[in-house]
Formats: sequence, structure tokens, C-alpha cells
Amino acid sequence: MNTRAKNVGAYEAKTHLSELLDRVENGEQITITRHGRPVALLVSPHRNAMGTVDSAIEELLAIRTGHRLGPDLDAKALIAEGRKR
Repeated sequence: MNTRAKNVGAYEAKTHLSELLDRVENGEQITITRHGRPVALLVSPHRNAMGTVDSAIEELLAIRTGHRLGPDLDAKALIAEGRKR
């Protein structure tokens, strides 16, 4: 049983839904993407919806990967800007 997340494009999900449902039933978690961005998550209803703290941290780190504010922006500057308003 593979519990590691797998990314699948929306078109592939549509054309292979039955196979994906079988995999989810066997414990796999599948993220459906559109243009490379996650839009849905297929999980078994028997899994704990809240998950674990460790899995939540892993997912947040995965989402953060490749997403930056930009070369001339940082969180402190944005917070300061928000306080000015």
C-alpha cells in the first residue's frame, strides 16, 4: 500500500478515474493538478480528514517549494506596508 501522494493532471484523472479510485481505495492519496497547480485531493473517506501534524508540515513545505515573494520583496516589508494602511 503506497500512502505517498501522487500528482495527476486533470485530463488524466478524467480519463482514468476508475483506476484512480481503485488506487485511493488501496490507501494511496492522489493530488489532481491543473496546469501544474493542485486543485483537488482524492483520499479515502476512511482516512482521518485532519491527518497528522507531520503530514500537514510535509504538505506545507511541498506547497512552499518553488513559490517565492520575489527578489525585491520580503515578508517583513509586506507586513510593514500593511501596517501603514
